[in-house]
Amino acid sequence: MNKKVYIPESKHPRIVIVGAGFAGIHFIKKLKNKPFQIVLLDRNNFHQFPPLFYQVATSGLEPDAIIFSIRKMFQEFNNFIFRMAEVETIDTENNAIQTDIGAITYDHLIVASGSTNNFYGMDDVQANSIGLKTIQESLDIRSHILQNLERAVNTLDLEEKQRFSTIVIVGGGPAGIEMAGAMAEFQKYIYKKDYPDLALNPLQIFLIEAGSEVLSAMSNKSSKSTLTYLKELDINLRLDTAVKKYDGTQVTLSNGETIDSETLIWTAGVKGQFPKGLQPDLIQRGNRLKVDAFNRLESKENIYVIGDVAYMETAAYPNGHPMVAPTAIQQGEHLADNFLSTHWKPFTYYDKGALATIGKKKAVADLKGKHFKGFFAWFIWSTVHLMSISGFKNKLRVGLNWGSSYFSYDKNNRFIIRKFKRK
Repeated sequence: MNKKVYIPESKHPRIVIVGAGFAGIHFIKKLKNKPFQIVLLDRNNFHQFPPLFYQVATSGLEPDAIIFSIRKMFQEFNNFIFRMAEVETIDTENNAIQTDIGAITYDHLIVASGSTNNFYGMDDVQANSIGLKTIQESLDIRSHILQNLERAVNTLDLEEKQRFSTIVIVGGGPAGIEMAGAMAEFQKYIYKKDYPDLALNPLQIFLIEAGSEVLSAMSNKSSKSTLTYLKELDINLRLDTAVKKYDGTQVTLSNGETIDSETLIWTAGVKGQFPKGLQPDLIQRGNRLKVDAFNRLESKENIYVIGDVAYMETAAYPNGHPMVAPTAIQQGEHLADNFLSTHWKPFTYYDKGALATIGKKKAVADLKGKHFKGFFAWFIWSTVHLMSISGFKNKLRVGLNWGSSYFSYDKNNRFIIRKFKRK
């Protein structure tokens, strides 16, 4: 750790936050101009809104509608510093972290580094599929699908043509359901207009779920309503079926079935991600870090973990809290409140419900023990997500986009800005 990152001296304790996701951002917002030096580190110079990644992937939104400049977000903070850096290791003995731009010391460290795709050791699937965890992956999916349709137009081989126009989505949670629904609407309303040469080759959409139901974290009513919507949209659903292999052209399923496809989108699992340097015994199921009731890393007095990467066992959540945005937001805000208090309170998660959309006017909602579906659930979903986006201009852009899309399915964002190529 020879080279040091330049951080101005301060008379206040330095809090270093790793990660500009929901947890880190909401932690910082609570500490505006308070007696702390706040240093945020992230590999990107923007905050992302993951719930709408699928809309970027399916040409519904442009990426700049759901990302927001970190520096702009905190312009009015006099105690905030941002450095774009990749955090490599944590040196707990010396209260320091090593990044790709140098070393930084801390008085308090907040690990809010989120989660990444979990391929469960299937290297071939990881190498040949695309996840849906970053804005970059969303753009990769968009380009890959559109490139394959252009390739389908230019081949006379019918099997090859169908392989290019078959999309396999793995995972029956909200991300997989929403991705499948958006692609089904594209197939129904846009595909034949944009690609008349492929009129005899339908865009086939497969949704693969290893469990016995979709949206397993939601109510049974929501799961059943979703099955009805998927059937209406002609999505090929496989339940109790797992992906075993994928070589880039053919998917092999646990039931012995094979699907020829150049596109596999992985939404079937996530795991925590964090820098090296922490004790192995702190790592729990899902590659998450074990914390106490105050989000303090066990055995470390000045290191805290919030968001997806935090593993906190409680009576209500013996296997840790759900890895969703509301958990991250609540943990970030609660930890900030504790930093401002002389009497720290343990964290309690408040489940405000769950939402998922399968398409226009096709959505499900579980709110305070009640189930909603159809237009009303879709309206709630749209309102909640619109209000959660950072920045007035971003809210306005997305709102106008959705408003125009309500009357037409023809979204004019089907651009290949950068070509996708498998590594």
